[in-house]
Amino acid sequence: VQLQASGGGLVQPGGSLRLSCIASRSIFNIVRMGWYRQAPGKQRELVATMSGGGSTSYADSVKGRFTISGDNTKTTVSLQMNSLQPEDTAVYYCNVVKAGLPPYWGQGTLVTVSS
Repeated sequence: VQLQASGGGLVQPGGSLRLSCIASRSIFNIVRMGWYRQAPGKQRELVATMSGGGSTSYADSVKGRFTISGDNTKTTVSLQMNSLQPEDTAVYYCNVVKAGLPPYWGQGTLVTVSS
């Protein structure tokens, strides 16, 4: 199974982007889907997750600005990012966790927030 992430790009501070991630085929028994990011020189960090039951959680730094959504049946997960700031600049990775298996990772999509 491969995860294909898209939607990154260059945006000005205060702008919005929507990231999308779709699996090459449906993944069953999903425990969690999510988005992580890695800024230059920093470790990868959790941005937002959605459980198989639909519960969501967010990093404090993005609460109120980012919204995760997903469809377990189609194995798609999206991240709506509003009020973007330069500190949001990073490569964003989607992630799907299936019960009993190592997580699946997308290839990453670059988000650059700059004027």
